[in-house]
Amino acid sequence: MADNEREFWIEAEKDLFEGIDTTVPHSARIWNYWLGGKDNFPVDQEAGDRYAATFPAIRELARASRAFIGRAVTYLAAEEGVRQFLDIGTGLPTEDNTHQVAQRVAPEAHVVYVDNDPLVLTHARALLTSHPRGATHYIDADLHEPEDILTRAGKLLGFDRPVALMLMGIMGHVEDHDEARSIVRRLLEPLPSGSFLALYDGTATDPAFLEAQQGYDDTGAIPYRLRSPERIAGFFEGLEPVEPGVVPLQRWRPDPGPVPPKDVDAFCGVARKP
Repeated sequence: MADNEREFWIEAEKDLFEGIDTTVPHSARIWNYWLGGKDNFPVDQEAGDRYAATFPAIRELARASRAFIGRAVTYLAAEEGVRQFLDIGTGLPTEDNTHQVAQRVAPEAHVVYVDNDPLVLTHARALLTSHPRGATHYIDADLHEPEDILTRAGKLLGFDRPVALMLMGIMGHVEDHDEARSIVRRLLEPLPSGSFLALYDGTATDPAFLEAQQGYDDTGAIPYRLRSPERIAGFFEGLEPVEPGVVPLQRWRPDPGPVPPKDVDAFCGVARKP
């Protein structure tokens, strides 16, 4: 990115920060805090610390989720030859974001990020720059409006070629489970055979996790619905699962070495559209 362009986005961020309500915690900023990032405020740190006091494993879960994203994108680009990624629910940039992992394998890969949070999108546009041979785009759109996402993404990606649809830690923002399943189906519908769904989400398997999440929801922040492993597996209905199927985060094609002895409370999977 040219110096003058970076300066433009820095100024844009300053303007945006002036309008942010720093009295209410923000899930993307808290996640950034748990991962050791700097893009958060005291209210986010306090909420993150309260959450972790009730459910200490949340920081390990955050790290495991980032590692899964890296393994899934590497698998899709290297072993399945996917060159198009639709990543909905971008979150704040960290290390090894989707386009960086994909373009490390295939510099020509195209990635479309989708989020409806102006803070996230400003950071993404400022910091997530594509390899010259590939492309990285950003769409301001709402997960609850999948047709709008697809219409706009279809102008940037070729839906005549396989696309990896990525829903990483995002479906809990849709509280009604039937609606959540409908959104996933509608997002997959126009994608061609040979496309993939990659998804993870937190599970309602630990009372401490549920208590911590309820405490967070009670702050007035946007709530998040934890689901059972069976319901997370249901998002992949009608697809062909990639081994080892829908499993705890660390169990999906782990890197060489011992698997951590205790699974985190989140399930994930990758599956192919027939």
